[in-house]
Amino acid sequence: MSHLHLELGPPPALPADGLRVFALGGLGEIGRNMTVFEFGGKLLIVDCGVLFPEEHHPGVDLILPDFQPIRDRLDDVVAVVLTHGHEDHIGALPYLLRERGNIPVVGSQLTLALVDPKLREHKLKDVPKHIVAEGDVETFGPFECEFVAVNHSIPDALAVAIKTPAGVALHTGDFKMDQLPLDGRITDLRAFARLGEAGVDLFLTDSTNADVPGFTVSERNITPAIDAVFASSTKRIIVASFASHIHRVQQVLDAAVRHDRKVAYVGRSMVRNMQIARELGYLKVPDGVVVDKIDAAPPHKMVLMSTGSQGEPMAALSRMANRSHQQVSLEPGDTVLMASSLIPGNENAIYRVIDGLTKLGARVVHKGNALVHVSGHASAGELLYCYNIVKPTNVMPVHGEIRHLHANGALARQTGVPNVLLAEDGYVIDLVDGHAEITGAFDCGYVYVDGSSVGDISDSDLKDRRVLGEEGFISAVVVIDSTTGKLVNKPEIHARGLAEDDSVFDEVMPKVVAALEDALADGTRDTRQLQQIIRRVLGSFVGRRLRRRPMIVPIVVEA
Repeated sequence: MSHLHLELGPPPALPADGLRVFALGGLGEIGRNMTVFEFGGKLLIVDCGVLFPEEHHPGVDLILPDFQPIRDRLDDVVAVVLTHGHEDHIGALPYLLRERGNIPVVGSQLTLALVDPKLREHKLKDVPKHIVAEGDVETFGPFECEFVAVNHSIPDALAVAIKTPAGVALHTGDFKMDQLPLDGRITDLRAFARLGEAGVDLFLTDSTNADVPGFTVSERNITPAIDAVFASSTKRIIVASFASHIHRVQQVLDAAVRHDRKVAYVGRSMVRNMQIARELGYLKVPDGVVVDKIDAAPPHKMVLMSTGSQGEPMAALSRMANRSHQQVSLEPGDTVLMASSLIPGNENAIYRVIDGLTKLGARVVHKGNALVHVSGHASAGELLYCYNIVKPTNVMPVHGEIRHLHANGALARQTGVPNVLLAEDGYVIDLVDGHAEITGAFDCGYVYVDGSSVGDISDSDLKDRRVLGEEGFISAVVVIDSTTGKLVNKPEIHARGLAEDDSVFDEVMPKVVAALEDALADGTRDTRQLQQIIRRVLGSFVGRRLRRRPMIVPIVVEA
């Protein structure tokens, strides 16, 4: 088994008959999914998603895959294949197309419909689009792609089998094996078996739930729980879900009809996505159930379908919880149904929102206290089935944090897969003569979107922001007479987010003055050296006296 190599150099030249695979995001994290396949000097990209920032990314809006390893080869890209329409698989596509706008984008009807508003927002007009469906076989450069239906928490998801002279790679995308899905579209295990019979050389499998034993529960099983919430609610019901979870919205619409309630959408992305899903026939909206206004019916007859189930600070539910939503103010007796999972890393934000809602008097029903969500990803039992059906020669777990990748690798080994490759972002896997191995690595980091800037923020900038937020800020201004080389006045010291009163610095002021005067007497005129002296004296005082390590910005002015 290939383990995570700590020191990997740049990859060697790819043999002419070899297939190279490397991920630029999605390995070691839930998000930023992007995998590159290389054969015969051409590149095929599968997915191009974003990662949402956590609390230790202050001020960051989105995190993108690192395009640097392919930046000077964008002309070699023959297509971007999108497995489904979730943000962690399509959200970074506009940023890639801003660098080369005519890369063909391939995906199912719904996936490309969800991409369209993003392209418009980024003013990307002439992007070639290819709609594909399960069973289709399309060729892009040297890659023959066969698309296979898979079941997920969004309709129209696809796996893709990539066939080259070097061998066949099968990428599941995100999938599970719900045998009674709401839309009747099951994961096509017959196609998996047929591909397996012909020979799958590299199987890339969704690892998200690999450490969850058994089988993922069917979406149908949560209908009774949703019904129970509707039956026991006496005022408004607010349902929070992903804006892309069309199956969940369908269940809410159906429950609203059964309980004689109206539904209004809250949140721009929810309104837009449900309009797209309805127009394309993925969402069946019963007559008269959806209304435009949130007060179109009395509270006991209303359901609000909202975004923000992950505790995102700007989403509708968070704003309701902290009373900053312009339209919706929660009343005691309202019920909030959080119909989604806890994405790893978001738990604290979600619990903060639940606490805020509870404080306002709302009853909060969530995954922790009712069966109101099932995952969109295959659990260990389903993955074992897939390995036994496909019988691949080499397996590369994808889509998951490190523990998920390891758990998935262990499942593959249990079924007798001869070669399991545990990779991280940037690791290069070469498939030559039917055997895959890690041959090197590209440098591959986080790319931060902050307002209108992309990639300008570094990890050290984020560290500065964390210091400012957690430890505070001190400025110290000193004026020196340029002719005499003496201090014109005492330093002016001001603090923010650190000391209640600047007078706390009175006791260190003589030390700062003495250290500066000593340096000036020794003939030091270099302002940077003088700034370092101020930083050192202030830093040791604040560390000892206030037990803090703030950002210290000394300014030395010659006058």
